[in-house]
Amino acid sequence: MAEGSRDQGGSGSTDPEEDSPNMIVYRKIEDIVTRIQDEKAGGVAIRTVKSFLSKIPSVVSGADIVQWLMKNLCIEDPAEAIHLGSLIAAHGYIFPISDHVLTLKDDGTLYRFQVKTTLDNHECLRYVLRTIYLCKRTMQNKARLELADYEAENLARLQRAFARKWEFIFMQAEAQVKIDRKKDKAERKILDSQERAFWDVHRPVPGCVNTTEMDIRKCRRERNPHRVKKSVYGVPDDGQSQPSPVHISSQPTRKPTKEDVQKEISFLNIQLDRHCMKVSKVADSLMSYTEQFMEYDPFVSVIEPSNPWINDDTTFWDLEASRDPSQQRVKKWGFSLEEALKDPAGRDQFLKFLESEFSSENLRFWLAVQDLKRRPLQEVSSRAQEIWQEFLAEGAPSSINLDSHSYERTSQNLKDPGRYSFEDAQEHIFKLMKSDSYARFLRSNTYQDLLLARKKVNVDKGRKKTLFPSCRCC
Repeated sequence: MAEGSRDQGGSGSTDPEEDSPNMIVYRKIEDIVTRIQDEKAGGVAIRTVKSFLSKIPSVVSGADIVQWLMKNLCIEDPAEAIHLGSLIAAHGYIFPISDHVLTLKDDGTLYRFQVKTTLDNHECLRYVLRTIYLCKRTMQNKARLELADYEAENLARLQRAFARKWEFIFMQAEAQVKIDRKKDKAERKILDSQERAFWDVHRPVPGCVNTTEMDIRKCRRERNPHRVKKSVYGVPDDGQSQPSPVHISSQPTRKPTKEDVQKEISFLNIQLDRHCMKVSKVADSLMSYTEQFMEYDPFVSVIEPSNPWINDDTTFWDLEASRDPSQQRVKKWGFSLEEALKDPAGRDQFLKFLESEFSSENLRFWLAVQDLKRRPLQEVSSRAQEIWQEFLAEGAPSSINLDSHSYERTSQNLKDPGRYSFEDAQEHIFKLMKSDSYARFLRSNTYQDLLLARKKVNVDKGRKKTLFPSCRCC
């Protein structure tokens, strides 16, 4: 079985709360795992598998576990049984012996059951035991237990953290290695795999889900468990709809008033009156979009200089990433403002055009808000205030023109700044650029000259290719 349910969820090993949500889940999982291991009551047979020049003790195949789950838990869909088995593996009760991915596969992959362990949940002790484990790995057979890149980085970081106690930790690792060498080879293999699986659960491989990251009991100990959390995606946690994604401040929930109900009713009436497009029009739009972008898709058209999906030649990608755009890229800027802003060269040309019209602050504000959404959380608040002072505050050096509704909503969001505090203002500025500045940019000499120049370059290249077709030097 996996590490004891009191340790697996990150809760303490002494005086557990039996009504904890973690405990409810772990008791159900342990009951299933106990039944799987009971061979006398129809469980899965745990056997020793012979491989080339070695034996693998105490293992069971993933296909056997999936079949047992379908037979004994009345599961008809194999995908559901695999999902349930993967949840059990994610919590560390079963683990594969060949890799670190804690999932269940319906094939001959060999798995082993974890044993129940008792371990103090003190975080400092966890770090010490993790350090001892990694030191042991470096002392053992390097061909079999060589540290991965992320484990080597963890060991170096832990070594710096425990610099004063490093000699004691290293001695502990040496002592454990000496004790392990005295054990039987098969027993040593089982213990090594179980210890590795334990740390795969508590310190998983980067990219894997950490099931011990959040303890539900800590949430239950909060003074106000129904507190509305800050939504970084702009969607409130209470499920109410909003006309645009805005940042919601962390305020306690309250009962809806008469005004709130009236607002919700009016919003729903507006949604009912919205115009719905016919399926035929949607199909026509999709077909026109596909025809428009067909020549830009390497999968369905011949592109120059060569198709990177066929011959692994990256010249096409290098040209697409260059600051010197081709005629196709320049032509693509005319499809929509979104396409022009996606291309770094198109964005630069549009910014130069706006500077010539003394309205570059609109695009600079839009780019600043886009950058704000990608900033680390600790920098969001300060960067939001900088954007406000530069573009929206009274007497701002690069003041932008906003309508009263967007300005009031943005100023309200800045009381508790977040990544999406400027969403309404950014949408207003984008519509303004799209309807006014972008249309003039397409008609300007800047864009037309660039389009004709790129077209002339492509024609000249074609002439050079066909001028002397029989000449080998060309």
